[in-house]
Amino acid sequence: MFGHPGKKLMFMGDEFGQWREWNHDRSLDWHLLDDPAHAALRRYVQDLNVLHRAEPALHELDFDPAGFRWIDANDNENSVFSFARFARDRRDSVVLVCNFTPVPRPEYRIGVGEAGWYAELLNSDSAAYGGSNVGNGGGVASEPVPAHGFEHSVRLMVPPLGSLFLKRRS
Repeated sequence: MFGHPGKKLMFMGDEFGQWREWNHDRSLDWHLLDDPAHAALRRYVQDLNVLHRAEPALHELDFDPAGFRWIDANDNENSVFSFARFARDRRDSVVLVCNFTPVPRPEYRIGVGEAGWYAELLNSDSAAYGGSNVGNGGGVASEPVPAHGFEHSVRLMVPPLGSLFLKRRS
């Protein structure tokens, strides 16, 4: 949801995976950060926040339809969807791909707006976040192969139960 338009809302303790519901009469379960899995989730949410702030495409046009475009919202067989977010400067965009299954999706092709190198800004399956480290080695080059209404596309390794944030660098 961090990549989707709209303002972000997390309740206290969500940033590190607190098990019980927040209660104003009790402190948060800060001791959970001693567990590597909870610490990894906290690191992921921290990196999401940094990325959200750093990338104008993820916040400038939050409530303007010009800031969002589906790439593919219909791949129900693979349970994968992809979309692009745009800043006021339409050349500034971020592509997001989400896999809702525990199955990695190798050679997964999605259309992109421009030719170039697409850097992997964030991969939720990174080992740093407790994941299996399935990804794209930092990024992928586009190919002149039409897909999803675009003249260019990228072939990705989409991680299991994961999300990728990609940005064209050149």
